[in-house]
Amino acid sequence: MNDKDFNDFQLHKPVLLNEVIEFLNIQKDKIYVDCTLGCGGHSIEILKQLGENGKLIGLEKDEIVLNIAKERLKGYKNCYLFHSDFTELREVLKSINIEKITGGVLLDLGVNSLQLDDPKRGFSFKASASLDMRMDKSQGLTAEKVINSYSEVELADIIYKYGEERYSRRIARKIIEIRQRQGKIKDTVELARLVLSCYPKGKFYKIHPATRTFQALRIEVNKELENLEQFFCFIQEPLLPESRLTVISFHSLEDRITKNFLKFNKSFKILTKKPVIPSENEMRDNPRARSAKLRAAEKII
Repeated sequence: MNDKDFNDFQLHKPVLLNEVIEFLNIQKDKIYVDCTLGCGGHSIEILKQLGENGKLIGLEKDEIVLNIAKERLKGYKNCYLFHSDFTELREVLKSINIEKITGGVLLDLGVNSLQLDDPKRGFSFKASASLDMRMDKSQGLTAEKVINSYSEVELADIIYKYGEERYSRRIARKIIEIRQRQGKIKDTVELARLVLSCYPKGKFYKIHPATRTFQALRIEVNKELENLEQFFCFIQEPLLPESRLTVISFHSLEDRITKNFLKFNKSFKILTKKPVIPSENEMRDNPRARSAKLRAAEKII
């Protein structure tokens, strides 16, 4: 299957592609890491600019998505792909005898469109599906386990903290009521209706009321913020001076962590005074890009 065939299946469109390439400042003989490979959209553009001595290392925790990227990138010899989370970057580098990253690192924190559009993955409430939400299908924790085993206080805290949901306690209380009355909550649509019932009636909402709760559950299941903080604890070690760090976030929690890391870390010079956002044309062509924010920095010491 070639690249055109994959595009026919509406692959995930790489967000802020030109901006990523610009801030990574691709140099043909250096080493670059795409820590969130996805379907390989950003990596393909990086590889096009690399010479024979350049290397691209790609990490992807979703094995289904990784297999698509492998097919798309199979024509490139200087490409090394791994079924790994970005928190495992140091172990990946060690496995291929690379001590330092000479070019730069990309971290795109968005959920892949293939994950969102596949009802069986449970990320969306547009269709009835099991409450899964795992990016890595080999892990044990699912959204169903969170919903049906966490206490009311734990659920309220997660929905408030990770979803920034004002009705978090009301939603958590309702979840416990349903669990006690009719047993486990297993379905995405069922949960979305439950959340909707906790909102005031007769109002218009720009986004579906369940959106924030689903975001909170996804973050909890995949430990997204914990993993990001863990990544920032070590990433300055493998990066050589003059290499670049480029991060794309999709909600305020991720962006705040990224902003504070770059602001208070003297090893980096910030290249983006304000986060870079998609152009109007890109947002029109790819509505899922609308909340993306890019921050970039250069390692200086």
